[in-house]
Amino acid sequence: MTFLTESSLKEIADKVAGGERLSFDDGVALFNSNDLNGLGKLADTVRRRQHGRTAYFNVNRHFNPTNVCYVDCKFCGFFRTPRQPDAYTHNIDDSLRIAGQAVSEGATELHITGGLNTKLPFSYFTDLLSSLKQQYPQLHLKAFTMVELDHFTHFYKMRDEDVIQQLIDAGLDSCPGGGAEIFREPTRSMICAHKCDAQRWLDLAGKVHAAGLKTNATMLYGHIESIEDRVDHLIRLREQQDKSGGFQCFIPLAFYPPETQMAHLPGPSGVDSLKTMAVSRLLLDNFAHIKAYWVMLGKRLAQVALHFGANDVDGTITEGGELTESYSVETNNEVRMTKQELIGLIEEAGFEAVERDTVYNRVEKATIA
Repeated sequence: MTFLTESSLKEIADKVAGGERLSFDDGVALFNSNDLNGLGKLADTVRRRQHGRTAYFNVNRHFNPTNVCYVDCKFCGFFRTPRQPDAYTHNIDDSLRIAGQAVSEGATELHITGGLNTKLPFSYFTDLLSSLKQQYPQLHLKAFTMVELDHFTHFYKMRDEDVIQQLIDAGLDSCPGGGAEIFREPTRSMICAHKCDAQRWLDLAGKVHAAGLKTNATMLYGHIESIEDRVDHLIRLREQQDKSGGFQCFIPLAFYPPETQMAHLPGPSGVDSLKTMAVSRLLLDNFAHIKAYWVMLGKRLAQVALHFGANDVDGTITEGGELTESYSVETNNEVRMTKQELIGLIEEAGFEAVERDTVYNRVEKATIA
């Protein structure tokens, strides 16, 4: 590891080379390192050991059934109260129309997340899934974060296992990783006081895994959290993965302040985002995939992130004019890329673009026509 300039990084590199799991203190040291190139190279070494030059993407579409939400998270620019003029809830026909557009564009996945809307019965969500699955059985339905599942169980007074099984019976194929934000207190309560706590999020993920479904995991960074908050978050995810084994991908989400209650904050720098990507790869030794989510990073930084531990850039994210998640999205970027643009982004960065389905089966080796 002659490329490293700091002794602390060299000691950690020896652990990585020997297959030794990194500690909390190691994670803090990685974030505090000023050797950005060395940190990136170390993460890239691990990434290439696991995936070679492969970088994954998929053709997907994000669909938000409703933006009505009572939670009022400080980092969110998406939610609306029922009385706001731009509040909406899609009916089944709207949903089928949007899914039909996705299929016509070659999508293999519909990513479904939305607000916590107390005006909707539980049957709205099961009917939504069953209608989509009946009309478009080829679409993988990746739907409902652990926060949404927690809302379902409490608001509809149902057992966790019954909520999960009824959604699976209706057509649920996997779950996205949103709602994790930052696990550690008091930071979590300061930014999303009304969401379920960290252990509840992790327990529900474990129950979804026990039911046979894969999920993703996320971390929202670049707001008021500390380095220790981030490392704690990553280690808790690693511990849950040891227990239930169902996380297939980790996505660091760069906070974008405009139109949120924390708009006075600058958000993360490019250097911070690259450090976070690299540390995630090194600490999460039991996660196969780390995603450079181009919607939040921007296209150019996502390319660089592929050299800092990431092996996935997400997908085409075509969306019908709405925000793509229940948190802010960098609206300076188009929330849309064609398949060929994604392939070009990956290949220009020096990697082999491979189209995948939601659970990382190869669809085809992708090349620019």
